[in-house]
Amino acid sequence: MIFEQVATGGCQSYLVGCEKTCAGALIDPEVSQIDRYLALAARDALRIRFVIDTHTHADHFSASRQLAEQLGALSVMHRASPAPGVQMRVDDGEMIVLGQLRLQVLHTPGHTVDSMCLVCEDRVFTGDTLLIGGTGRTDLPTGDPEALYDSLFGRLLKLDPALKVYPAHDYRGRSHSTIGDELASNPRLQQRDKAAFVQMMRQLDLSMPTHLTEALRTNMSGGKTVAQMLAEATASVPFMAMADLLARVQATPAELIVLDVRERDAYEAGHIAGARLLPRGQLELRVNAELPDPTARIVTCCEFGRISTLAAATLRSMGFQRVAALDGGMKAWLEAGYPVSAGPGA
Repeated sequence: MIFEQVATGGCQSYLVGCEKTCAGALIDPEVSQIDRYLALAARDALRIRFVIDTHTHADHFSASRQLAEQLGALSVMHRASPAPGVQMRVDDGEMIVLGQLRLQVLHTPGHTVDSMCLVCEDRVFTGDTLLIGGTGRTDLPTGDPEALYDSLFGRLLKLDPALKVYPAHDYRGRSHSTIGDELASNPRLQQRDKAAFVQMMRQLDLSMPTHLTEALRTNMSGGKTVAQMLAEATASVPFMAMADLLARVQATPAELIVLDVRERDAYEAGHIAGARLLPRGQLELRVNAELPDPTARIVTCCEFGRISTLAAATLRSMGFQRVAALDGGMKAWLEAGYPVSAGPGA
């Protein structure tokens, strides 16, 4: 078996492959690691056939749909997953064939209704059902402590104690454990009585994941995260350095249009001399009247450089091919000691 574990903070994802056939799969891929997965697969001459999520993630952004589209692979989840566009839905007792490898599906609801584990040779990928020294929480959407107890003590923990446990998360730098080690030392598994286990899980009082709403929205709908939108915009527009823009504005102000896409109050508090105000929220509606010349050279700016990047990408998609974004924002401009004008401006 070809095997690689990729850690992203506390998130763990896995590349597995069949040495003889070069068929590969990614398990619980995270969106910020896409280039790394592709590089690892190329290094091992693997063709990624399946991109698998063990459950609907609420604390990070899945790369499954993006990778499946990019690689011509199948996205895989349990049939109970609410996510649209999943190309292969699997059920308990079925197998995902990966060359000469077999990934055996165990439906293990509890952390989420669609949670599943995957048994492959000497290891089991447990998603958030079983963690090293813990278990998945049950207080997020579709979580159920009673179902988690049944999944753990009725299914997962009855597997061979020697099976290696590879979870979807670990925040202490540990790579894996075993079923036997978890039975012996995992504090949450010492509550063997169902009522006591359920009560323990309901009293954990854990903080909510940082990106809960956005992660659930994008992972369940296939939509884009803000970070993805910014990354795509950044990859599609050129940028201009602050010092270069200042020199151009001072030397030949008419050479280009500085387009400030902040709201009016921020603009009037301080803007680049000669900059025009066109708030990002009004861009599409006012662009024809405000920017009649599609050949004009334009540099967009905002407070921190993110909204101006999105605005520059939008303008380029509308036919303004000489648009760049300021590398940085007005905050950085002021910190550099560059001059600003106040009031209504241009």
